[in-house]
Amino acid sequence: MELSTGIADLDNLLQGLLPGDNIVWQIDDLDDYAFFAGKFAREAIDKKLECIYFRFASHPPILPALNGLTVINIDPSPGFDFFAGEVHNTIRDCNRDARIIFDNLSSLVTTWATDELLANYFMVTCPYIFELGPVAYFALTRGSHLHSAVARIRDTTQILIDVYHARNSTYIHPIKVWNRYSSQMFLPHIVSDDGWQPVSISGEAAAVSTTALKQPLSSSITSGAPWEVVYDRLLMHRHVGNTGISYTPEIASLKHELICMMIGDHTSFNRLADEYFTIDDLISVRNRLIGTGRIGGKAAGMLLSRRILLSSSGEYDFSKVLEAHDSFYIGSDVFFTFLVKNNLFQLRMQLTRDSQISHEEFDEVERRFLEGQFPDEIVEQFRDMLDYFGQAPIIVRSSSLLEDRFGNAFAGKYRSEFCANQGSPEERAQAFLHAVKLVYASAINPDALSYRHKQGLGENDEQMAILVQRVSGMPYKEYFFPPLAGVAFSRNLYAWSSRIDPNKGMIRLVFGLGTHAVNRVGGDYTRIVAVSHPQLRPEAGTRIIKYSQHTADVLDIGSNSFESAPIADLLADCDYPDLNLIASLVVDGYTQEMVSACPRGQADHLVLTFNNFINRTPFIKYMDAMLGRLEEAYQQPVDTEFTARIDPEGNIKINLLQCRSLRLPGTAGHVEFPVHIPSDRVLFTSNRFISGGAVHNIKYILYIDPDKYAAINSEEVKRSLGRAVGRINRHPAIAGSKIIMMGPGRWGSSNINLGVNVGYADIDNTSVLVEMAREEKGHIPEVSYGTHFFQDLVESGILYLPVYPSDPESKFNEKFFSGTANVLAELTPELAEYSEIIDLIDITRSSDGMYAHMLADPSVHRAVCFLDICCT
Repeated sequence: MELSTGIADLDNLLQGLLPGDNIVWQIDDLDDYAFFAGKFAREAIDKKLECIYFRFASHPPILPALNGLTVINIDPSPGFDFFAGEVHNTIRDCNRDARIIFDNLSSLVTTWATDELLANYFMVTCPYIFELGPVAYFALTRGSHLHSAVARIRDTTQILIDVYHARNSTYIHPIKVWNRYSSQMFLPHIVSDDGWQPVSISGEAAAVSTTALKQPLSSSITSGAPWEVVYDRLLMHRHVGNTGISYTPEIASLKHELICMMIGDHTSFNRLADEYFTIDDLISVRNRLIGTGRIGGKAAGMLLSRRILLSSSGEYDFSKVLEAHDSFYIGSDVFFTFLVKNNLFQLRMQLTRDSQISHEEFDEVERRFLEGQFPDEIVEQFRDMLDYFGQAPIIVRSSSLLEDRFGNAFAGKYRSEFCANQGSPEERAQAFLHAVKLVYASAINPDALSYRHKQGLGENDEQMAILVQRVSGMPYKEYFFPPLAGVAFSRNLYAWSSRIDPNKGMIRLVFGLGTHAVNRVGGDYTRIVAVSHPQLRPEAGTRIIKYSQHTADVLDIGSNSFESAPIADLLADCDYPDLNLIASLVVDGYTQEMVSACPRGQADHLVLTFNNFINRTPFIKYMDAMLGRLEEAYQQPVDTEFTARIDPEGNIKINLLQCRSLRLPGTAGHVEFPVHIPSDRVLFTSNRFISGGAVHNIKYILYIDPDKYAAINSEEVKRSLGRAVGRINRHPAIAGSKIIMMGPGRWGSSNINLGVNVGYADIDNTSVLVEMAREEKGHIPEVSYGTHFFQDLVESGILYLPVYPSDPESKFNEKFFSGTANVLAELTPELAEYSEIIDLIDITRSSDGMYAHMLADPSVHRAVCFLDICCT
């Protein structure tokens, strides 16, 4: 006989019941349990099955008097032994296919006084029922018991279900379903007469699921610990937690103390935190904190920027624009606990002190981290958080103490790991732990150590907190991704037209996950939007098609992995929601906007332009106001990451994922160029997008000829070039001098056919980085402004510019670069095999003691590199 709950939608969600199933309902309202238990009992009675109701609580009866229902009244007050014995005796004598309903187990705590006895009772009763074969219903009041007690019940039962109410609807969220699985089983489902539907759009899921979080995760924080003392005292004052209210000196002091505990002592940042964070904000962070310690710079920046916008009283009400964030925080103390528990603390200390580690050495370090284990109490809190998210994709993001601070972005230095979050609870937990360990290991990766050393932060206390966020987006086909994502800056240094206001900001907009906007992706492009003139493009005519986005970063739900999918495949069915807002049709080589839905069969003629989204929605106006307000509050330019979507009512919803101060490239003033430079002393010029500055007395040039690079047939050789460049970069003679690095296409590209794949640690000693553009070889410098790569150059004071040797308006001294002696084998004999590809030029030796000098002024779009005597 097929086992049923009495509700077809619930049967489908759980994929039916199995003999011996124990189903625990976590409820807020007893009426919800009565509804589901009533359906279950009537189903059993209709099928002539034995149905037993254990009545022991003081609350009203769960079930009315029904023909065929056996009510067993038991008084729990004589104690655990008596009560458990009476229940077990009844179960022993019932039929194997019986149905059993219990009163709310939470009532037992009133009688027995401890959650421990409640958990013990369930752990002896549940396995007994499972062994004999009946199916039983239990209830627990959500948020009323210790995490440890609920965890023991969860581990013992076969099925655990959350029931809660939000936005005038009832939601069912299976937390555990033993021995059954479907791709949507562990998502919240809205209960409806028209059929239960999963809540899979991130913004809606966040709004619903926040209701389900009934108590803090941080049950491991010791009572009396500093966090708890301040927290408990503030909790008494949360009724005055609104911005704009004048706090008493005592409350203001407590609030500041908790901010310092949560964020650290950073004068500029704490000034903003004191001004904008409310007591409720701090309590909310505490309630979502795993372990103890600080939440780190990335988490703090995200929270602060959202509060600034929500507190603003400008033209737009951002409470109607911003999506609710849905984040948890792994405290920085957990990082140290992990290091100590796994004998990694001394290793970290040594590597941090040395500030250097090779990529090969780091592979071994990462392996040791992946073998590490977490304390049981931390793993339990991880599991609570994962139960909350269910099968919703999440991202595990670094949020170190130094990260995203004023002037130190650490852009891309530490890892962020997506978890598609599919599979059984155990599989999802293992994938999450793997991601956390990778983020922890990245704290001592070569690029991070090099960056800290260069920024003078080598001796600073650096601890790794983690920000866990629900991934913005919605499912489409077998994928999950947001319709729109990107990075936005309150200043625009890439003003390709004199009409553009550089003070109004710039946006890099992509379809899919925002990783596509911050990483240098070979052969692909983002939509660059000038906030002051959003309809202007750097490209025109038929070039728009070539310089558009051709792949999107997505999470593959089927394979449980991060992927880059071709746009043509993603949009092949022409049925993606609001496709006419993000794509245009190509007609006779030119783009044409779609008035409504995309005609079927036109997928091959689609190109991502985002034109209608930019021109026909208030998105740009919202971003303009947002960037302006944040820069005003921060008192300096800002760099943000976001996702966006259009909700079912047609409203723009923006999820602000990150905000940090933006360091601008350039010089303190106007650059003076020599009146006359002999043509034979000019090494190269550029009039394209450049950062500004003056670098004198450059002794070396590392030059990789684009033609030679294109002629390399071996991928292995191309991949090894980045490490070879890194060894040159770290050579004492190079590190003690100044060097220009010149190479084909895009430095740091993930596609080795389009540029040398280097990391920050491979180029951090260069003074000038030049990208050689030979379009016929496929080497086209992308406008890098807005990528993590560009931010590295800015923060390190490295001048960056593209050089177009074939451009008649530019100059390139081919004779110098092809005819000057190569000292690579002499300086680094171990790299002699690369001498046919890498030219290392000792300028003073080959130019009668002269040095190279680099002058660049973005205000006049002019840069020149030339030879001259030493400049003192």
